[in-house]
Amino acid sequence: MAAKEAKARIKINKLLEESGWRFFDEKSGKANVVLELNVKLTEDVIDDLGEDFETTSNGFIDFLLLDEQDFPLVVLEAKAEDKNPLIGKEQARKYAKSQNCRFIILSNGNLHYFWDLDNGGPHIIT
Repeated sequence: MAAKEAKARIKINKLLEESGWRFFDEKSGKANVVLELNVKLTEDVIDDLGEDFETTSNGFIDFLLLDEQDFPLVVLEAKAEDKNPLIGKEQARKYAKSQNCRFIILSNGNLHYFWDLDNGGPHIIT
């Protein structure tokens, strides 16, 4: 991982913790963030995304945020600080579909987009 992406991830970690997400089991609740989840995609999922899509069949979800029942709620795709987070849009969509997940956050640690796959494209959040 490049140094600039590592810096972005440190910022994202802090923002998630400040927002109440847990990387470890605590008295306040069990961990609800999964890091670097390896996913295997089916050909059907890739085909659904169109012919312009990457042909990779495996990948790693940077952050997977879980709901109270441990079901995938949000895929968070991290990019290096000097990159626009939108470059990870299709990659994140692929991961979200593989997890049956409706929501995506794209972030470089400074700029963040929220995307509800059922309601249009990503929009900036603060």
